[in-house]
Amino acid sequence: MSAPTNPAQAEPDIETVRDRVEKLLHQAEQASERFNDARLELRELNRDLDSLEADQTRQGDALDGVRADVRDAVIESSRDRGFGPAGELMTSDSQGFLDELATLSTVDGIQDSLLSDYDNELEAYAIRLEQTEERRDDVKSLKRTLRKEKESADAKLAKAKELLSKLEEEERAEILSRGSGRVPAAGSIPASGRAKAAIAYALAQVGDAYVYGAAGPNAFDCSGLTMMAWAQAGVSLPHSSRAQMGSGTPVSRSDLQPGDLVFYYSPVSHVGIYLGNGMIVHAANPGAGVKVSSVDEMPYAGAVRPG
Repeated sequence: MSAPTNPAQAEPDIETVRDRVEKLLHQAEQASERFNDARLELRELNRDLDSLEADQTRQGDALDGVRADVRDAVIESSRDRGFGPAGELMTSDSQGFLDELATLSTVDGIQDSLLSDYDNELEAYAIRLEQTEERRDDVKSLKRTLRKEKESADAKLAKAKELLSKLEEEERAEILSRGSGRVPAAGSIPASGRAKAAIAYALAQVGDAYVYGAAGPNAFDCSGLTMMAWAQAGVSLPHSSRAQMGSGTPVSRSDLQPGDLVFYYSPVSHVGIYLGNGMIVHAANPGAGVKVSSVDEMPYAGAVRPG
């Protein structure tokens, strides 16, 4: 007698799908914000590399200058007695000439200070060369990290979309619109000065798409939206939620004011702009885009006041 077959598994209910989708979208955003962090670090590394390469060039020029001084000194000291083996090296290989200089009988006419200068410049050049190569290796490694984080974000988002595609349109809309609040008029929010300008910009983007790594004009990720909003107020913020948390004055939850940046999760991977009355505006996720939500929609991690 054959074993009974198992009944087909029931399709997961909407709550289960919602939980899975929200988890995948959060994991995708974590990877995206790590990508943003790595991109900022890469920018700094490239600046360091440019500086080191310029230093290396200057040090190479200084080394060439000292090398020429030593050669001139050898030529001058040998003018009356012939060049001998030093002359052969000078005409064939200036580096070899200097490497072998200490063994030549012509060295007695050269000032010790010139040779000391050469040794110092050669050592300094070697240090610059090593530093430059190390920084190049750092840049290569970080570029690999960028690709890895981008691939991770794309994979999580693809899984979330696959789950959503199995739902009816109304069910998908229910999941993606969850937590959305009424969009207040910018003029109704008790903010002034720079905070007012930042809020007005952010609210004007409600309904725009969420795209990882984007900072406008028609799509944003969470830190891209807050960065561009505060840029309208003349405040420069990095494109990273983690870095933005260190770009202002920390404020307690009880002292939140409209315009403050509110951060979520541990480690920090999401940011929105406080509107007052317990609401924020933020680029939520690829399904919901830019929207207004409760300040309690996600695990609260802290807040800062930019500027």
